[in-house]
Amino acid sequence: MTRVALWREIAATLSAEIGRGHFGQGDKLPTEQDLAARFAVNRHTIRHALADLAAQGLVHARRGAGVFVTGQPTVYPLGRRVRFHQAVQAAGQVPSRRFSRIDRRPAEPHEAEALALPPGAEVHVVEGVSLADGAPLAAFRSVFPAGRFADLPRHLEETGSVTEALARSGVADYTRASTRLTAKAAKPMLALRLRIAEGAPVLRSEAVNIDPAGQPVEFGVTWFAGDRVTLTVAGQGGSESQQ
Repeated sequence: MTRVALWREIAATLSAEIGRGHFGQGDKLPTEQDLAARFAVNRHTIRHALADLAAQGLVHARRGAGVFVTGQPTVYPLGRRVRFHQAVQAAGQVPSRRFSRIDRRPAEPHEAEALALPPGAEVHVVEGVSLADGAPLAAFRSVFPAGRFADLPRHLEETGSVTEALARSGVADYTRASTRLTAKAAKPMLALRLRIAEGAPVLRSEAVNIDPAGQPVEFGVTWFAGDRVTLTVAGQGGSESQQ
């Protein structure tokens, strides 16, 4: 049997065992060393098999902790005031977020239009990944008016929360003005960030948040891993803000 056939056979065996309930949702799989001993192969072959299971969305790795069986898709309500942390906690999972970029640059035309800014106005750009129980749920890019929120980057770094950062900037509350959802296929870089297979389905959300006076405060684009989230409509409008 070739090495390729070996890792495929191991992945199929583990997949079947997960399907039969040998490993439940959230359970940790045996270590690479234990699996290598069980199947009488080297650890490189086991890593190949586990990577295939991860690409299928059956498992996810937590750095320093091991490989775990992926749980049920996160039920995520779309509403005017739903925040990411609240939605994930309501689903019984632990939310977290990693910022990969906090930058300042001139707004692109569609961003300026969404935020009611003059062409070329400066904006803060915030990018990162939102996670539920350590598994990437969504990648996001949020854009904020830099002229109004000069200290927003510092507040983000100190709090790790867009909601808290906006509150420190004088916006105690905000709601969703509009949301547009489209289905896409994950391109290589997005697939890498979400730990899904290239071409896997993602849900792309484009939305605008406004303050109580109706002034736009955030223009955001979010890419949800299609097999890890179930979006539900709750009330008017939509909100999947990465708070």
